[in-house]
Amino acid sequence: MSTEFPSNAETVVIGAGAVGCSVAYHLSELGAEDVVVVDQGPLPVTGGSSVHAPGIMFQTSPSKIQTKAAYYTSRLLSDAGVYNEVGGIELARSEERMDFLQRRVEWATSYGLPEPELLTPEEVTEHFPLVNEDEILGGYYSPTDGRVDGISALQWYMEHSDADFYGNTEVTDLDVAGGEINAVETDRGTIECERCVMATNNWGYQTAQMAGLDIPIAPVEHQYVVTEEMEELGGVGSGVGKNTEGLDVPGNRDIQEYMSEAPHRPVGRDQDNSLYFRTHGKSIGMGSYNHEALSVDPDAMGKNTEDQQSSVRGFTKEHWEKPTHPGREKSPKQAFDELLPATADKEYEMTENGIFVFTPDGMPAVGPTASVDGLWSALAIWWTHSGGYGRIVAEWMENGVPRLPSGPVDTGGVHVRRFEPHAGEKDYFVDKGAKRYEQVYSIVEPRWQPEEHRPLRTSPFYHQQKELGAEFYQSGGWESAQWYEHNADLLEEYEEQLPDQDGWQGINRSKIEGAEHLHTRDAVSMFDMTSFSSIVVEGADAGDFLQRMCSNDVDVGVGDVRYSLLLNEGGGILADVTVVGLDDDRYMVTTGGGNSPGIHGGWLKERAPETVSVNIEEGAKSTIGLWGPQSRLLLQRVTDADVSNSGFPYFSAKQIYVGEVPVIALRVSYVGELGWELWAPTEYGQRLWQTLWEAGQDLDVRPMGGGALESMRLEKGYRLWGTDIDTDANPYEAGLSFAVDLDTDFVGKEALEAAKAEGIDNEITPITLDDSTDILLSGRPVLVDGEAVGYVQAADFGYTIGESIAYTYLPTEYTDAGTAVQVECEGEVYDATVRDEPLFDAGRDKIIR
Repeated sequence: MSTEFPSNAETVVIGAGAVGCSVAYHLSELGAEDVVVVDQGPLPVTGGSSVHAPGIMFQTSPSKIQTKAAYYTSRLLSDAGVYNEVGGIELARSEERMDFLQRRVEWATSYGLPEPELLTPEEVTEHFPLVNEDEILGGYYSPTDGRVDGISALQWYMEHSDADFYGNTEVTDLDVAGGEINAVETDRGTIECERCVMATNNWGYQTAQMAGLDIPIAPVEHQYVVTEEMEELGGVGSGVGKNTEGLDVPGNRDIQEYMSEAPHRPVGRDQDNSLYFRTHGKSIGMGSYNHEALSVDPDAMGKNTEDQQSSVRGFTKEHWEKPTHPGREKSPKQAFDELLPATADKEYEMTENGIFVFTPDGMPAVGPTASVDGLWSALAIWWTHSGGYGRIVAEWMENGVPRLPSGPVDTGGVHVRRFEPHAGEKDYFVDKGAKRYEQVYSIVEPRWQPEEHRPLRTSPFYHQQKELGAEFYQSGGWESAQWYEHNADLLEEYEEQLPDQDGWQGINRSKIEGAEHLHTRDAVSMFDMTSFSSIVVEGADAGDFLQRMCSNDVDVGVGDVRYSLLLNEGGGILADVTVVGLDDDRYMVTTGGGNSPGIHGGWLKERAPETVSVNIEEGAKSTIGLWGPQSRLLLQRVTDADVSNSGFPYFSAKQIYVGEVPVIALRVSYVGELGWELWAPTEYGQRLWQTLWEAGQDLDVRPMGGGALESMRLEKGYRLWGTDIDTDANPYEAGLSFAVDLDTDFVGKEALEAAKAEGIDNEITPITLDDSTDILLSGRPVLVDGEAVGYVQAADFGYTIGESIAYTYLPTEYTDAGTAVQVECEGEVYDATVRDEPLFDAGRDKIIR
């Protein structure tokens, strides 16, 4: 470790907590040189959340990347000797929670955690005798869960990294000019750099503001106490008073003394009361999310003082002894007194309101930032996932591919660019962070929808959709119709084809979704695609640029449409797109909604040469999908353009008028039916809807929602980025080899050629349930002879084929049609069969006519 403060470095990491140290360590492991880490606090006890946290690590999550990152972290820290693998037990005090714990088992099985199991109350108390057996119905046990020794882990990172670490160094500004990071300014001098990583977590918003970025990082307080020593814990040793000898500790040293005491029993959670706990030697530590959200102004995080760590606030007794959480009836103390009766009369030796952070969707914010080249985010990450995300970010920075040793990972749900344009408004994301805090241990229903901050982003069709009884879901901040009450009369017509969907899988679903699906197959429907993305690429070198970015041959003429993929350097799928030739040297690239503008549009924009303009038209177009066998008749009524099969072939485009509305019409279909996408400037949106609606009344034109779209696209085998294709799959694995032209030169080509030469071990495949109409849920294990060989990527009921469909990636030895498999979902094991795709209209007779 250098002692002379540097004036330049290749990479500067801001923050020497769990995440910053992990990024620096993994950069060194991958061969990066000249890495500098700075932190405003002393080292290793910085005063951030990494050192006041109790270090409890529960690895199981419904998110694959979260589970994988957690497991990597536990293995890394275990090998480093700074992890106590005592196991973790999540308790159930209700039948609903026992059902939830079964989901835990299924997620763990799908994502590779070893030996997950459900426990009886008696088995729980064998592991943790102080638990009141009469209070619980059972538990979920993960044997590799445990606790990280935070200070020791930070010391280990520093000792085993080639990076140079500098404590007591406050970052005062980021020098950003010309759209790139140039230097990090500190109170000890300026460090010129080529790359900078923001790993400041609680200060993440403030750090990003220095670069002119609004990254939504909301700090929130939560409570933790440690009891006095307890005779009930037996002859366990104690190092309290000696654990931090020789260390510079800001504020209350007791926090670090007790956090450094290792557990000797499994770490535990009582999620029904938003509580968690672990032993600290002879004491018990108890943590609580069971109080109203105590949000902290992200601009007022502050610094260490002689009396207080910067990430710790004073303990608020009223939040411990009174029920203030809007969804909990008991106070934290009452719930703990019932669950761990031995703690009821014990004094507390240490108390704190510690601070940690949430994004609006509760997930991390990692990756390259949108508008500052060389500036990376590694924010909103807990100890549990810190080792994994440090590796992911380091691989991304060094090799262009986010990955763990187990393989590439899908970063769409954690990418810092995924946030909507409004997400950086402080009142909005602080409020959203508070809601996420309330939900930390809540059982969230499938397809749950928030009520706050709605409606915010609406298409020009919103008022017509409301009049038609749209049930709006929020997607990417947009109000997107899931189904329409207007179509309730279709339920009688299609009654025999609409099976009941009961239980957990049926929550927040409507039979109307299935009716809309079937009606679209029979007649014609209008689907609001306004949230989908259009990107205009133009300039003298636009064609060559797109050819370099796209995996397929996109040398298209005016009026041609070509399906292609955007790949990263490792051959992982960044996006699937259509490239439309609008004019000489002018193209429109279309892709999905949600986070596509920031992630996929940004990917193109930042790689474009000066001779190419990339305009991300987020919200600039209002778009209708007009689909169904009557769609040609309806469209022909409202345009003078020739829309016959010969005059307007499949996968072609025309600039036409629909009534008075100028439209870019693409003859493409995402539902497997004859149809068009009609893209118009936003200001014409209401007239576009009105024109089609009025002209199609005698054809029984109907609005169609997202529920029908999902079931129809699965019947047809169309892919959805972020669901069944993403950066952890290549095109050959994803069944998209037709979108790859190896005679062209494109990003990711070398990796694909190598993958093709090595052979594909896993492929996507559809399966259907043998004797059930239940809809499966994503993340549930697919089994062969009782062993997990894959998991559900996407699932729905195929109302046209009359079967329940799931898509999964399977080892190639199991992908032959007719292979018998099983799927475990909600504790039930379903028999299923591998099928050839597409399941619907294999000859494309419905589309090309």
